[in-house]
Amino acid sequence: MAYQLPVLPALGPWQPVFGLRGKSGRERKDLLFAMADVWVFQHAACETLGIIAPAVARPDLTFRKIRPYLGEPVPKGLEGADSLILLGGPMGVNDQEIHPWLKAEIRLIEQALRAGKPILGVCLGSQLLAAALGATVRRGKEKEIGWYPVSLTPDAASDPVWRDIESPVWAFHWHGDLFELPATAVSLGFSALTQCQMFRHADSTYGLLFHAEVTERIIAEMLRTFEAEVREAGQDPARIAKESVCHLPRLQQIGQTIYRRWATLV
Repeated sequence: MAYQLPVLPALGPWQPVFGLRGKSGRERKDLLFAMADVWVFQHAACETLGIIAPAVARPDLTFRKIRPYLGEPVPKGLEGADSLILLGGPMGVNDQEIHPWLKAEIRLIEQALRAGKPILGVCLGSQLLAAALGATVRRGKEKEIGWYPVSLTPDAASDPVWRDIESPVWAFHWHGDLFELPATAVSLGFSALTQCQMFRHADSTYGLLFHAEVTERIIAEMLRTFEAEVREAGQDPARIAKESVCHLPRLQQIGQTIYRRWATLV
């Protein structure tokens, strides 16, 4: 059965997407004073916030979208930022000579870590986060593309975001690189191909190598945009799309839960 979420409005720089519509002038003023600004780093047109947006929606949250892959500059400092969301993309941490903005983004992540700001990293975003924490990011033996189970570690049972989530989690994967567990982090999950699928650093920073934010539309656009990569990895786009019908509804339920819990830390 098809499972669809409503199409969300595009996020623009400092656009208050949630919470201000329908408010009176006084209510808007009070909310703006208490606003938390989340900087969203997007690295590919087809890899968007997905279900993260409705899951973290609160009257006091605004989003600033930054797209370095389109030439939009990475801020040098964190003035105005309360937290970061780092999305996926086809490039890798070690492609810094091809994409110099990766260095700037890692430096900004390092600033956010020192400041103790909440960070959520997805796929490439988790690799950038791991690199900023000093972990090695390297090419895996083979690409992990499609639907594969992620087993939760014992530490996930007491984690404020992952508690009560049943293991394993059938997740959507799309990565060729992987990372070692950062020295200051706690491992929360692994798969047959990847020893570290997700981790927590400090109290509010999470890296997820897999995609729990995807929608039908995102998966379809990724399969279309990166079809050659899928076939080079020996995978069948049609099979992945068919498996999505089975696994996506449950993954989205889990995604809504974990992202909502993470948002309480912002």
